[in-house]
Amino acid sequence: LSKIFENTLFGLTTRRVEAFRDAASAMEQEKETLLEMIHNIQNSQDMRHISEGEREELNLTANRLMGRTLTVEVSVETIRNAQQQESLLHATKMIDEIVNKLLDDLEDAKIRLLSLYGACTSDVPAGPIDQKFQSVVIGCAIEDQKKIKRRLETLLRNLENSEKSITLLEHQKSSLRQSCNTKQD
Repeated sequence: LSKIFENTLFGLTTRRVEAFRDAASAMEQEKETLLEMIHNIQNSQDMRHISEGEREELNLTANRLMGRTLTVEVSVETIRNAQQQESLLHATKMIDEIVNKLLDDLEDAKIRLLSLYGACTSDVPAGPIDQKFQSVVIGCAIEDQKKIKRRLETLLRNLENSEKSITLLEHQKSSLRQSCNTKQD
C-alpha cells in the first residue's frame, strides 16, 4: 500500500510541477509579447498620422500599460550543469555581439541573426546556418534552447519592423522631394 501511495503521489506531483512550470513559462512569453506589442504601437507609422493630442494620450496609456506589465515578475529557473551554463553564456555573448554592431551595418546584422536562427530551427532554413553557434546551442539546456530561439525570433521581427519603418520614411521623403520639384517646375 505504501508503494502504491508513493507511486501515485510521485506521478501526480511530477505532472503538476511540470504543468506549473509550463504555465509560468507561458506567462513569461505572454509578458514579452505584451511588451513588444506596446513598443510596436508606440513606434508605428500610424502614430504619425494622428493629432498631437491623440498621440500624447496614446503614449500616456502605452507607458502606463508598459509600467504595469513590467511590475509582473515571472521567473522559471532552469537547472543547468556547468557545461550547459557555459554554453548558455557563450550563445548569449554571440547574439549580443551581433546586436551591439546592429547600428553599424543593419543588413549584415540581419544576415548573421538569420544564420543563428537557422541553427536553432529544425526546419530547413532559407539561408546559411552558423555551425559554430549550432554546436554551442546544442550544449544548452532544452529550456535555454527555446529561449534563445525566441530571442532571435523577436530580434528578427523587430528588425523587420524597423526596415518597414525606414522604407516608409524613405518613401515619404522621396514623395516630398517629387512634390517640391514639381512645384518648382
